[in-house]
Amino acid sequence: MLYKKEYKEMMIEVLKSKLHCVRVTEANLNYMGSITIDEDLMDAVNLIAGEKVAIVDNNNGERFETYVIKGERGTGCICLNGAAARKVQVGDVVIIMSYAMMDFEEAKQFKPKVAFPDSENKILK
Repeated sequence: MLYKKEYKEMMIEVLKSKLHCVRVTEANLNYMGSITIDEDLMDAVNLIAGEKVAIVDNNNGERFETYVIKGERGTGCICLNGAAARKVQVGDVVIIMSYAMMDFEEAKQFKPKVAFPDSENKILK
């Protein structure tokens, strides 16, 4: 059993960033693996190029991980590249999440950045 002191010393992984229900605009099998994300969407949830992300496809239930490539700002681009392109279809709705390690006390106060883009992957203001 863990005691309060042990919790305070523990590192846990928590949600850092989430793009909720964005639409896949492209799937490019002939590109090195990754996901290309519109830079506006990246900024909205504090994602950076090279960051590891988990992706959940609401249409088919696929769950997988890859890393972020910066896409052209304002395009709404969500493009799965390489092997990940086989996991989705253009038009699928996906959730993109990243996580961060932090100590238990910091995690209790932390608030993730979450965005709910519209059907064209534009951030609602």
